[in-house]
Amino acid sequence: MKKALIILNPCAGVKKANKFLTEIIALFCESGYTCTVQITTRELNGHQIVCQIGEGHDLIVCIGGDGTYNEVVSGVIDAGLKCKIGYIPAGSTNDFGASLGLSKVIMTAANDIVSGRAQNFDVGSFNGRKFTYVASCGAFTDTSYSTPTNLKNALGHLAYIIQGLSSALDLKPIHLTITANGETYDDDYLFAGICNSTSLGGIVKIDEKYVDMNDGLFEVLLVRSPKNIGEWAAALHDLNAKKYEDSDILTLFSASKIEITTDSSVDWSLDGEKQSGCEKIVIENIRDAIELIVPNKK
Repeated sequence: MKKALIILNPCAGVKKANKFLTEIIALFCESGYTCTVQITTRELNGHQIVCQIGEGHDLIVCIGGDGTYNEVVSGVIDAGLKCKIGYIPAGSTNDFGASLGLSKVIMTAANDIVSGRAQNFDVGSFNGRKFTYVASCGAFTDTSYSTPTNLKNALGHLAYIIQGLSSALDLKPIHLTITANGETYDDDYLFAGICNSTSLGGIVKIDEKYVDMNDGLFEVLLVRSPKNIGEWAAALHDLNAKKYEDSDILTLFSASKIEITTDSSVDWSLDGEKQSGCEKIVIENIRDAIELIVPNKK
């Protein structure tokens, strides 16, 4: 029989996945898997579980939000495992799952793993730390890790919007020097995102025609800091309309390696988890890093 390791974050989202755990186990058992179940109890516990007991499993299933998914994927890569990964999105935002069209209905997502197909996906490296879909700094990027857990559990995605609005009045430009593809971008930015996804924090969206999650490239979105009310209006319009080519405010390009110089006090968000700032940052794309099971319809 095949072996599946199921890792559940019991605090993810509004805790909706917890009551389906027995049904999930039964589904995988009926599909020919011998199941081992582990519950995360603290930050980075998912990574630790995978590294300690992941070897020998054909499939590792993550049930949680994007942060838990990051831990599982990082563990698979760091442990050198060749298993397939299944993801049941159960967080408050689930950006990565939304980009893939993974169901937010728990048992539908579980069934899609059983009946789906494996597909290769790229993963990122931020000075060696892995991220699965986004590294970002600037406006609203601290929302995902600064929003209190009890508020997220009570309100779900609405909690992120409330927290983001509460910090909007404290927005400050960040000076970044970015080098990629032989070009240098040096300016004050309101937001910078290096991503492999169409959705960033559930707020900023990138047109899906620009995003390929397995082309060895990241999409880099830069939002220059507006200097007056007219530029603020232009920034909001261009973001909403996904207007990149002729924008004076937005810059979008693709690259496999991005080097950044900024103040070390600038903190980053990696898949919604805090990453302390560094003066020198190297972000690289690791192509075909993982095999993730996606629905056949996708």
